[in-house]
Amino acid sequence: MGPIKGRVRRGGFGLILVCFGRLVAVAGRRRSGGEMDFNMKKLASDAGVFFSRAVQFTEEKLGQAEKTELDAHFENLLARADSTKNWTEKILHQTEVLLQPNPSVRVEEFLYEKLDRKVPSRVTNGELLAQYMMEAANDFGPGTPYGKTLLRVGETQKRLGGAERDFMHSASVNFLNPLRNFLEGDWRTITKERRILQNRRLDLDACKARLKKAKAAEAKASAEHELRLAQTEFDRQAEVTRLLLEGISSTHVNHLRCLHEFVESQTTYYAQGYQYMLDLQKQLGSSRGEIFPGTFVGNAESTSPPPATTSPTTVAATIPAVPTIPVVPTVGGAPTPATAVEGALNLNDVKPPASGTRKARVLYDYEAADSSELALLADELITVYSLPGMDPDWLVGERGNQKGKVPVTYLELLS
Repeated sequence: MGPIKGRVRRGGFGLILVCFGRLVAVAGRRRSGGEMDFNMKKLASDAGVFFSRAVQFTEEKLGQAEKTELDAHFENLLARADSTKNWTEKILHQTEVLLQPNPSVRVEEFLYEKLDRKVPSRVTNGELLAQYMMEAANDFGPGTPYGKTLLRVGETQKRLGGAERDFMHSASVNFLNPLRNFLEGDWRTITKERRILQNRRLDLDACKARLKKAKAAEAKASAEHELRLAQTEFDRQAEVTRLLLEGISSTHVNHLRCLHEFVESQTTYYAQGYQYMLDLQKQLGSSRGEIFPGTFVGNAESTSPPPATTSPTTVAATIPAVPTIPVVPTVGGAPTPATAVEGALNLNDVKPPASGTRKARVLYDYEAADSSELALLADELITVYSLPGMDPDWLVGERGNQKGKVPVTYLELLS
């Protein structure tokens, strides 16, 4: 019974006074002269109903009156409806947090929605980061290596921010709005009908109590007539409430469809982000030789082996050529063009540089494609270093007296 229920626990008489005061406020109408015109007959009738319900409710809480119990199926419907409402509220709130982590912005958007006003457009965090990077690139010089990279990364962040905006809009329309509509529409109707059913049950049990207390035949006849009417009203309201509760199954079906649409939107968002980052990685990879020629190329540790590794000549044919040092010393001391280094260089005759060698842990087994490569076993430690003019995706690896080229993607470079 909502707020009335809490007052009854503190005393039935206080509830009666509150109910009577409410009835006076509702039934009273001001005349032009300022007097109060009461419909005393209706007021007395309503006051009697409220008084009867209050007494019945209080006696039930004190264990002094019998209570009509609902059947097990009806109770299960009530429990499922309450569970649906509670979990829908939690899922709705957490999804809102996922889409908009800033609580102040969420409150502002809530107020705009309640005032039926359009929420102002905001830049996403990715778009704001892109703006700062592009401004910094213009300040440092867009032709410098740092400025050029800032422009590329900023453009990607802008695209990521746009994808995030599309995802947030799609999730709000296809997922959040249906959940809100259930809580603000269907659930309010269910709650209202459940309160009416509670009142009808109290009326029914009050009639049963009066029939038990009736002594005279005339009083019994009147009590039986009231009981029949109360039973009819209760049964009718129970059927209305039951139909609404059974509609929760349709609500689950609708929310399931919305959940699929949410997953589709999220999949599209992450797929776009992944593709954008792959494109950026390729752009940065094609220019790293310009910025850091002849240096190590680090790799992120992964949980699965990389795609089938191709030989240096195949890689060179499929990716943009990396600028290399034009002239490198050969074993005999005569200068040789950089493009012929790997073919003309005998790795067995190459000595590691005095500085620049590093230890590396092998992530996956690797089978050498030819005699110039070094076969690898997972988890073993080898020494690696780079030679001027080598493909940046490969290093020279040494294990004891064995030496050969090894793919960088199969290694974890250690400090």
